[in-house]
Amino acid sequence: MKQKDNTTEELILQEARKAFIQKGLAGARMQDIADKAGINKALVHYYFKSKENMFTIIFEQEFEKFFSHLATVLSADIPLFEKIEQVVSLDIERLSQFPDIPLFVINELSQNPGRMTKRFKQMRTENVLDIFQRQINNEVKKRMIKKITAQQLLINIQSLSVFPIMAKPMIKKVMQLTEKQYQQMIQLRKKEVAAFIINAIKN
Repeated sequence: MKQKDNTTEELILQEARKAFIQKGLAGARMQDIADKAGINKALVHYYFKSKENMFTIIFEQEFEKFFSHLATVLSADIPLFEKIEQVVSLDIERLSQFPDIPLFVINELSQNPGRMTKRFKQMRTENVLDIFQRQINNEVKKRMIKKITAQQLLINIQSLSVFPIMAKPMIKKVMQLTEKQYQQMIQLRKKEVAAFIINAIKN
């Protein structure tokens, strides 16, 4: 059997990543990815078997990057409100680049809960949440914010950030937005969501 070449494999993944960003999982085509990589479609199938397999690999890479960046922000020695602003911005920026990730996570959780649980455990989120919780507790003691857990605060941020990405077709239709108007609205949400969260927990 022909040995796989790492350079070719990475080239295919680079072009697949671009295709998924531009067109999403459903819109990306194996033939287009092969054409952009300058190889034939059969070779793409030889390396990755299917479009879904490529997306899984890219998803795992992006998932790890996202949580690595999130952990860095949550552990940073910066004021709480500034931290919330950075988390919201990171959420919306990363999800805007890969809007299929939330749905992919939900599908993985329903189909492969063990694999997703193992992936979360490997990321050692407990330590990061402990650091974040201590900062929150300090602000509560100073009467700067209302009492809240790190888990609840992060869930609130994720909910407000993720929903407009997942519900993009519905939002565009109901609000009669063009793609440009939708993207402008999403960018505005970086400030809107952060301000909403901060005002909600302020004393």
